[in-house]
Amino acid sequence: MRFGPPLVLMGVIFFFSAQPDLGTGLGVWDTILRKAAHMAEYGLLWFLWYRALRTPSPLPAAAITLAYAATDEWHQSFVEGRHGTPVDVLIDAAGVALAIAIHARARAATRE
Repeated sequence: MRFGPPLVLMGVIFFFSAQPDLGTGLGVWDTILRKAAHMAEYGLLWFLWYRALRTPSPLPAAAITLAYAATDEWHQSFVEGRHGTPVDVLIDAAGVALAIAIHARARAATRE
């Protein structure tokens, strides 16, 4: 069941995106923590899709992940108290890029 983990994570992301308010009340730290969480969850989603697809290229998994990021932002635009923004998709893309870089570095280190 290779596709279970990324699909479950997508479901979790959808659930949290449907919540009207996820603020912690921590001011600027709230924003920083939420954006870091975006990067981490989409980096993880990329990795789970990369592993599920079993392809040597990171691009198919990145395409799926970023398409989901865009649809997630669109979904949020319909949730009261939330709004979708292209900036969040860019933050998600940064998380994917970071995950790809970490994975490539780890693979290179094991080859040495």
